[in-house]
Amino acid sequence: MNFLSRRSLLAIAAVTDIALHARPMPVAAKALAARHNLPPRYLEPVLQALVRQGILKGVRGPRGGYELARERRRITAGDIVRIAMAAQEDDGSSPLPESRLAEAVVAPLVAKGTEAFLAELDKVTVEDLCNRAQAEAVVEQTTPVDFTI
Repeated sequence: MNFLSRRSLLAIAAVTDIALHARPMPVAAKALAARHNLPPRYLEPVLQALVRQGILKGVRGPRGGYELARERRRITAGDIVRIAMAAQEDDGSSPLPESRLAEAVVAPLVAKGTEAFLAELDKVTVEDLCNRAQAEAVVEQTTPVDFTI
């Protein structure tokens, strides 16, 4: 059973992917979508939400794309999930139950569980995720670019 929404999983994967691939040039949404076998139009709202909240920085132009707006070690999985959850709530895709039971019993329980879950995700940085991705060899190693002449 997975407690994270698809959008939250996608957001964490996208930020980690960008952290791994954004050197020396930003990561194009099209390339990111291709690596994750997704249509770019599905990815764009998630990326834009991450830009608005200062996790990613959008770079315009023919060689534009996305790069991290902060250091990898200063972004947690919890930060990313909170943004994805807020963006999903803004969609208003499904109505919430309106009853005394939902408000007095169920909502506090879910809020407490969500807080504990996010607290665990706050312990994991994008740096940690990148290190694990490299240790598991899930991305091809890129050779650093040397700009000395």
